[in-house]
Amino acid sequence: MTTRVGVVLFPGSNCEHDAIEAVESLGGKGELIWHGEAEVGDVDAVILPGGFAHGDYLRPGAIARFSPVMTAVARFAAEGGPVVGICNGFQVLTEAGLLPGALQKNRGLKFVCTTVELEVSSTRSVLTSGAAAGQRLRIPINHFEGNYTCDEATLRTLEAEDRVVLRYVDNPNGSTASIAGISNEAGNVVGLMPHPERACDPLLGSDDGRVLLGSLLSVPAR
Repeated sequence: MTTRVGVVLFPGSNCEHDAIEAVESLGGKGELIWHGEAEVGDVDAVILPGGFAHGDYLRPGAIARFSPVMTAVARFAAEGGPVVGICNGFQVLTEAGLLPGALQKNRGLKFVCTTVELEVSSTRSVLTSGAAAGQRLRIPINHFEGNYTCDEATLRTLEAEDRVVLRYVDNPNGSTASIAGISNEAGNVVGLMPHPERACDPLLGSDDGRVLLGSLLSVPAR
């Protein structure tokens, strides 16, 4: 059965078609979900893509978290549905309280756009279940506010519960404990700043993103 992935479109999203193309290159079926919708529909997984939802006014994701669809996304996640937030989508998930911590401006107040090396820290998530612990992946990043931060108690919890899913090998933005991605306690909600959808074709420099998105698509259909 083909895995159906809903990709939420906020005003200002700019990676939604990249996400759909990547999903479909892996055999899935991608479909857009407008942020004003009250339901996510009959999908097996949800992606919140990168971009600048609502122009990043106030804070990235601060307005998007009030979009009607986010109530449906939260309900979908509570029922065990896989939800992945990429870059701006990660910011939205933290603003919505679906993931702990926050994303702040990069160290040195510089926008970063490059390819980084990541290390898989946990395979206990819908995004990393098909990877190997310690595996190295080359994935692009493209952000100004990608510096993940949390208090010490939250960090201890994330590490104790094996919820840090990806770390930067060479921290590009000052992120706490070199964190590039985290999950919720159940492992079905994941946020990451790197863009796996931009690393699904070797002609683009790397196809390591296929390991991550392939994991998402391997989740049993609902």
